[in-house]
Amino acid sequence: MSGKPRLTYLNGRGRMESIRWLLAAAGVEFEEVYLETKEQYDKLIKDGFLLFQQVPLVEIDGMKMVQTKAIMSYIAGKYNLYGKDLKERALIDMYVEGISDLMQMILVFPFSPPDAKEKNLESIKEKAANRYFPVFEKVLKQHGQEFLVGNKFSWADVQLMEAILAVEEKVPAVLSGFPQLQVFKTKMSNMPTIKKFLQPGSPRKPPPDAHYVDTVLKLFKK
Repeated sequence: MSGKPRLTYLNGRGRMESIRWLLAAAGVEFEEVYLETKEQYDKLIKDGFLLFQQVPLVEIDGMKMVQTKAIMSYIAGKYNLYGKDLKERALIDMYVEGISDLMQMILVFPFSPPDAKEKNLESIKEKAANRYFPVFEKVLKQHGQEFLVGNKFSWADVQLMEAILAVEEKVPAVLSGFPQLQVFKTKMSNMPTIKKFLQPGSPRKPPPDAHYVDTVLKLFKK
């Protein structure tokens, strides 16, 4: 072991992508192990590595961590991206949970039946524009600060940046009515650690394609 966090998942976004984003934003290098066969996945379960028989799996600080939120809470706390007190942490949790609801829609979209894709895409567009992004536009406008919580870069900012880019891939003009979020996106894109993560050749994964969907379905079939 090199001492770097070790991430075990498929070679694609899925539930691991937000973890990659958070580690990258914290400036932490990590290693990845890609699951390609059901046999690999079953062996992890048999060996007792997956507490609830689910990935993501992150090995960090001598722990084998599962459950995405628990992993991200640990990383955010370890790298000082989780606010200065309980109140700030509560705000960060609220914002992260809200963004996660939006990201869940994007996560399952590639698995939509062909006849439901247009409807599901419209739902993502509608929810992003009318439910989720207005919240963060209002927060940034009201407190006039650069970041969502405590005028300091946090886990919530990382999650929001990931969500903005993920929605824009499907709805390119989604930020047209959100000037504060446009400024936020530009600022985040120029932060050195995030700028590096957005460059070609970084550990950031491309949008899911048919091969990724097929691999997921084969790997996790009962």
